[in-house]
Amino acid sequence: MQILLVTGIFPPDIGGPATYVPEIAKALATKGHSVRVITLSDCLNHDDKIYNFEVLRLPRLIFKPWRLISTIFKIIQLGWNADVLFVNGLAMEAVVANLLLRKPMVQKVVGDLAWERARNKGWVKDNFDDFQKQRYGIKLKTLKWLRSWWTKQANRVIVPSNYLGRCVHNWGVSKDKLVVIYNALEIPKNISPAQVPLQTSIKVVTVGRLVPWKHIDRLIEVIAGLKDIGLVIVGDGSLRTELEEKTQSFGIIDRVYFAGQRSKDETLALMAGSDIFVLNSSYEGLPHVVLEAMSLGLPVVATAVGGTPEVVQDGENGYLVKPLDNQGLFKMLSKLTESSELRQCLIEKSTKTIEGFRFEKMITESMQLLESYK
Repeated sequence: MQILLVTGIFPPDIGGPATYVPEIAKALATKGHSVRVITLSDCLNHDDKIYNFEVLRLPRLIFKPWRLISTIFKIIQLGWNADVLFVNGLAMEAVVANLLLRKPMVQKVVGDLAWERARNKGWVKDNFDDFQKQRYGIKLKTLKWLRSWWTKQANRVIVPSNYLGRCVHNWGVSKDKLVVIYNALEIPKNISPAQVPLQTSIKVVTVGRLVPWKHIDRLIEVIAGLKDIGLVIVGDGSLRTELEEKTQSFGIIDRVYFAGQRSKDETLALMAGSDIFVLNSSYEGLPHVVLEAMSLGLPVVATAVGGTPEVVQDGENGYLVKPLDNQGLFKMLSKLTESSELRQCLIEKSTKTIEGFRFEKMITESMQLLESYK
C-alpha cells in the first residue's frame, strides 16, 4: 500500500504532529507499506536517511503564495500513485491537490487553524471555545468557512479527544466520519536527565510554542512569587523577546532558563532533569506533552481546558487549575514544591494512567483505519 503523509512540521520541529508523524510513518513502513512524507522545513539540509521512509522537505520561509502553489503541485506529483493521503497539516493544500487526485483522504485534526491564525494575527482575543460560538465579520467568517470546508472533504477525520470531536462535528463534519484515537507515546529508552543550568532546589518545566494561548507570561508571574523555584521554558516563538523582557522586569533572570527549540531527545532530557511539569494554556486538543511528562515521572499541573481533563484527573494523577488563574496555579505549585511525598504519589498514579495511552494501541488503530482503503 502506498501512503502519502502530509504535514506542516517534522523533526527537528517540536509539537504533536512532529512527534506523531515520524512514528506512524516508521510503523507503516516497518509493516511493509511504501510511505512518503512531505513537509515544510526551515532548513532543507537534514539527514533524513535515518528514517525507513522517504522525506521530502519544502522550504517554509519563502513567499507564502508561491509556497502554497508549489506545495499543492508537489502533493499532486507525489500523490499520483498513492492509495491514500494521510493529512496531518497543510490541509488546504492537500484538499486542493486532491480535487485532481481524487484519492481517499484521512485527516488528523488536533486544533482549529482558523482560531490559531486569528489569534496570531491579533484579529481576536477570544479563547478557543468562544471563537467556536462567536460570529464575526467577513474576514473571519471566510476563514472559519475555509477550515470547515477542507475538513469536510476528508473521508475520515481522526481527532485526539472527545472534546475536539464535538468541536469538529460543530464545523459540519458528520459523526460517521469522526474517529477518536487518543494520542499516545513511546519514550525513547535511556533518556538521561539533562543538567539544567539553574541553581534552584525545584525546577518547573514547560514545553511548547511561545504563543499567546500558552500563557507562559502568566507562568513567569507565578514563578516570580515562589522563592527558590526555577523555570525551564523549552520552545520558541513570536513571544520570546517579550517573555525575556518580562523575566528581566521581575528580576528573576537567574531563575528562568529559555532553552529555545530543541530536538525531541534534548526536550525529553530537559524535562527529565526537572521536578514538576506545567501546562498553562487556555486551549489544548489533547496534550501529547502531558503524556510525555507523566512517562518521565513528572507530577503534572495543567489547565482544565479542551481534552486535558480526559488525561489529567484532578487530585488523582495530577492537578487541574482554571485557565488564567494565577492564584490557583500559585497554590498548586506551592503545594507540590513543599511536599515530595505528594509529588511521588502523583507520579505513581500517573504511571498507571499511561497504560491507557499505549503507543502500540494508537498505531494499531491508525493503521487499521488507513489500511481500510486498500
